[in-house]
Amino acid sequence: MTIKTTELIRTSESWDGAILPDFPQGKPELRVLRLEFPAGSKTGWHHHPVINYGIVQQGDLTIVCQDGREKTFHEGEALVEVIGTVHRGENRGATPVILNMFYFSRPGEEITIQHPELESE
Repeated sequence: MTIKTTELIRTSESWDGAILPDFPQGKPELRVLRLEFPAGSKTGWHHHPVINYGIVQQGDLTIVCQDGREKTFHEGEALVEVIGTVHRGENRGATPVILNMFYFSRPGEEITIQHPELESE
């Protein structure tokens, strides 16, 4: 049997074209999170201070930046998140979204900074 390999993405930029920062010095910590978005749900406004990327396992996920830019990622697509840019994820469809995210940080470093002060926007 042959194992099939498919490269989903290779880049040094986030989805909006910004260059990714250098890796931090010191001991790394890798985290993998599975996020499940019910139909019609959205995250709060937040930003990531660390490099992260993910793969949409199910559904369609729209990333909306506070400045109005947005992009929709479909099932099977890889995405490289924006870093330091306030944004939120939205499931605008009728199917739940399942998203596996991979984060690169230092031990104990926050991977997501919430912005509850922006929730009225």
